[in-house]
Amino acid sequence: MIDQGHVEETGRRITLRDVEEENWRAVADVAPFDEQRGFVAALAARYLLLSLYEGPWRSLGVYADETVVGHVMWGRDDDGSHWIGGLLVDRAEQGRGIGRALLRTLLGWLAARPDCWVIRMTYQRSNVAARGLYESLGFVPAGSVAAEGEDEEEILVEISPAAARRAAAE
Repeated sequence: MIDQGHVEETGRRITLRDVEEENWRAVADVAPFDEQRGFVAALAARYLLLSLYEGPWRSLGVYADETVVGHVMWGRDDDGSHWIGGLLVDRAEQGRGIGRALLRTLLGWLAARPDCWVIRMTYQRSNVAARGLYESLGFVPAGSVAAEGEDEEEILVEISPAAARRAAAE
């Protein structure tokens, strides 16, 4: 379990936990609002499959106290950069600061890894809410990348471990 002591707006503690036999169904069922499906998968189940079959991804269930409220993935690329992906908060849980709390939790944990020199993620240019959240935590633009199977390029953002530690401590 990854616990950095962060809470969402109603006071529930946000932790990140490995996806295992006892929680995979609840994590797989996490779903965004229909209008968000242009930015993220329709269900976290897609991200769980990516974690099993593609690249360096590792899925984590996002918990508010003892309730599954989301999903996030992390991975380490061949160049040593750490990545965040598959960030999804369940539609019934949105608007409570869970996304911010889970990112602060994951940033603090990744930044403490001795092999971490940068943390990166991407988002679609039209996802204004994501841009605002990432910028507020200290991510800075680092270019753009072609998104596989998408018409729109994604914006690449990154944060140094020192800036990630500051964001996690706020």
